[in-house]
Amino acid sequence: MSSPLAPLEQLIQRVDASVDGAPSLETLATGFPTLDRLLGGGVRRGDLIVLGGDVGAGKSALALAIALRAAALRSEVAFFSGEMTVERVLERALAMEGRAKIDDLRTGELDEQARAGIGAAALRLRDTMPRFARIARDGVDSLATEISALADTELVVVDSLSSLPLGDRTEAEAMAAAVRTLKRTAVEARVALLVTTSLPRLDRSRADPRPVLDDFGALGSVAQLADIVLGVYREEMYRPGYGTEGGTELLLLKNRNGKTGYLDLYFYKEWIRFEDMVD
Repeated sequence: MSSPLAPLEQLIQRVDASVDGAPSLETLATGFPTLDRLLGGGVRRGDLIVLGGDVGAGKSALALAIALRAAALRSEVAFFSGEMTVERVLERALAMEGRAKIDDLRTGELDEQARAGIGAAALRLRDTMPRFARIARDGVDSLATEISALADTELVVVDSLSSLPLGDRTEAEAMAAAVRTLKRTAVEARVALLVTTSLPRLDRSRADPRPVLDDFGALGSVAQLADIVLGVYREEMYRPGYGTEGGTELLLLKNRNGKTGYLDLYFYKEWIRFEDMVD
């Protein structure tokens, strides 16, 4: 049996190893600099991060972008998709990183500049690509087992919570159970676990349709158990024609270890690509 002081000693060692304000080895950069600054360097192993948004807001694209950028920064990343095949996810990754229209990529109708961009993106991905897999059909417990078996993985992205089977429960009950299981898995497997979700309680007709914690539903389990909750808001979806095309707010609705706030992103719809507006 280990000494009860061992965890304290390990923590002190990590603090001592962090020089000049650098984040600890438990912290993983998302690759979006403004978000990383808001989060004190990035997400942390053991954290459950929930990313929600309206249908079509781009939450899957943003989750994939975080997976790709974290992997490019040499984190070990796994990406589980319940909504696309691995081939489709890779297709999106190439379009995103190569700044090519996904329809042109599918048909092969690429000009020389686009082909060069795709080729360069393919070379980068070959060296730093996340591990892509489909979400198993037999539920969140099976997914948790797969995540726990991933050796050396630091960040796991699950797209999405709503793609997990319901079993004999209501949607809210199933989502609540999934959130509890995923939080426990993040802690036990020592991974940062990011999961996307729809917003079952979002009222699109209200005066301000920006996501709030109550919109996540799941019997309040997201608001209670998640360490970080992010909401994607694109005003053009609700007020088209007001000069906001591409403008995106990423709302930090909950941050267990720090402050909340928001940052501005820009969404290139044709490339399915988000960029940090500040950096």
